[in-house]
Amino acid sequence: MRLTASEAGTPAIDPARLRHVLGHYPTGVVVVTSLDAAGTAIGMTVGTFTSVSLDPPLVAFLPNKGSSSWRALRESGERFCVNVLSAGQEDVCRAVAMRKTDKFHDIGWRPSPGGNPVIHGAVAWMDCVTEQMHDAGDHYIVVGRVLHLQEGDGGTPLLFHRGSYGTFVAH
Repeated sequence: MRLTASEAGTPAIDPARLRHVLGHYPTGVVVVTSLDAAGTAIGMTVGTFTSVSLDPPLVAFLPNKGSSSWRALRESGERFCVNVLSAGQEDVCRAVAMRKTDKFHDIGWRPSPGGNPVIHGAVAWMDCVTEQMHDAGDHYIVVGRVLHLQEGDGGTPLLFHRGSYGTFVAH
C-alpha cells in the first residue's frame, strides 16, 4: 500500500521548489532520436539520462508523460539513439526542445547502425532498444539496452545547471 505525503506525516513538497533545488545539480544534455513511420527524424531533448548497468549495457532516460515528443518516439518503435550534445550544440538542444514538427530541418545527422539519427557533432552516441519502461509519477523511466555506441571527437559536453547552459572545465 502506498501512502501520500500527508498520510505518511511528511509535509508536501512544492514542485516549483523541488525543481529549483534540483537545479543545483548539473546534468548533461542528450537528444534521444528515432525515425517515424515515414522515415522522418524525430526526437526530444532530455536532461535526465543515466548509465544503469555495464553488464548488461543499460542506460535510462526519463521523459515527461505529457510530452508530445515522447509520444512520437514511443509510437516509432522500440529502438532509439541517445546523442550526447557538445558544448557548441546549445542551438541543437533548443531546436529539438521546441514544439514543432520538423525539428531536424537544420540539424545534420547520419543513420546509426540501427537506422536512428546520430547528430553531427555529438560527443558520443548510443543506439539502444527499449528493455523496460517504468511508471514514475509524472515521468516514465525508460531503460534501454545499448546495441552500438561511439564516442565523437573528444569535445566537451553541453551541461545544464541552474537554468543555464555551460561547459565543464577540469582543474
